[in-house]
Amino acid sequence: MQDHVLALDQGTTSSRAIVFDREGRVRGQAQREHSQIFPRPGWVEHDPEEIASTQLAVAVEAIARASITPHDVAAIGITNQRETVVMWDRATGKPVANAIVWQDRRTAEMVRELERAGYLGLVRERTGLVLDAYFSASKIRWLLDNVPEARRCAARGELAVGTIDAWIVWRLTGGRAHVTDVTNASRTLLCDIERGAWDPDLLELFEIPSGLLPQIVPSSGHVAETSGEIFGRPLPITGIAGDQQAALFGQLCLEPGMVKNTYGTGCFALTPTGTNPVDSRNRLLTTIAWQLAGEPIHYALEGSVFIAGAAVQWLRDGLGILRSAADINALAASVPDSGGVAVVPCMTGLGAPYWDPDARGSIQGITRGTTAAHIARATLEAIACSVADLLECMAADSGHDIAELRVDGGAAASDLLLQFQADLLGRKVERPSMLESTALGAAYLAGLASGVWSGVDELARHRTVEREFLPAASDDERERRMRFWRRAVERSMHWVERED
Repeated sequence: MQDHVLALDQGTTSSRAIVFDREGRVRGQAQREHSQIFPRPGWVEHDPEEIASTQLAVAVEAIARASITPHDVAAIGITNQRETVVMWDRATGKPVANAIVWQDRRTAEMVRELERAGYLGLVRERTGLVLDAYFSASKIRWLLDNVPEARRCAARGELAVGTIDAWIVWRLTGGRAHVTDVTNASRTLLCDIERGAWDPDLLELFEIPSGLLPQIVPSSGHVAETSGEIFGRPLPITGIAGDQQAALFGQLCLEPGMVKNTYGTGCFALTPTGTNPVDSRNRLLTTIAWQLAGEPIHYALEGSVFIAGAAVQWLRDGLGILRSAADINALAASVPDSGGVAVVPCMTGLGAPYWDPDARGSIQGITRGTTAAHIARATLEAIACSVADLLECMAADSGHDIAELRVDGGAAASDLLLQFQADLLGRKVERPSMLESTALGAAYLAGLASGVWSGVDELARHRTVEREFLPAASDDERERRMRFWRRAVERSMHWVERED
């Protein structure tokens, strides 16, 4: 029976593949890291060929590890790091440059010029986003302006561009499909999120020809079929979603007032708002959450913290105070508090709700008594404080009380971090048994379209909770810790001086 779904999860640091069965259980998985390229300070790139090769390799490997054959796979779901841009030649399928990663800041001055020119209102109205180098449009324009002959070739229709989902689909289909789903499109600064279509005014603003872009499709529905030679038979691709929207769906946070947060390279908190987009008064993002085939678009409010798990990696690789990322828990727990130390890990600027590209990371409150343990504990507390900032804004914008937070991502395995989180929110934090919510969401979207699952009610029966974390801090303590955090944030802002 074709009752398995293959989820491809192309992330910022690795390519993964997981095979899920009809009960939502993991049957087989594989993962390979890919290179991080830093050509200049603030620049972050990936090799698109390495991304494609690692993703296809783990897909084949995961099926083998599941002890099934491609004939047992009903469909493929794809989820991906968002905003990262690849540009390639339509005839050869070869990239014309490295991918520009979502963390990259090379276009910060470009978007500042657009903001100074008065375009922030137009962008916010059409896209629900803010003008920031985080999003895809300025990266596409940079490639057109800086890759030799790129703009001329694009005008002749010889080039294609897309976020990572579009690149993976292109490679899976042998170049027969150039598509992106509505969630990924909504992260480009080029999509009118109410229409779910590319916006001509924004394309003109960023000087991007429409023929360069992929077709926008629903998140769940028949998109294309893979080339037969990859798996030995064509497999339908029936689900696509950006990683954070996929995690939202995988956590089954489908009703207003429900919130999920993913603790990965960064932190990304989303709450669904229904079929009407909600404009944020607190500098959150309004984004597309998902669209099932034949149904209206669903929306969400999102808060993005650019550096979370990456801060732990920096403690390991940059400062050398950890042998492995997992060691942070024991080290942080070895002291009763942070000893007055505050870490603000905004190495690539601040995201929501501050949106300061000129902020830089800091360690404050250091004394002769400060140890590596205090810095480690302050780093975990900083991640939790960043998320608490986001959820406070979400409750105010959505008008819904937040009863609990559902979590996933690698750092969600840390009991200490999640207890910090519950204390700072004054709310229950719920860790599911299945932490692979991103891949699971992609599988759910694909499986709903291919008939593996009949509907959301069936999916809800799969969900189990591994542990709940209940708040133990008083209201006074919670407020004191958040004041301390925000004072540290203020002192990290506007660090880079710009000449206007």
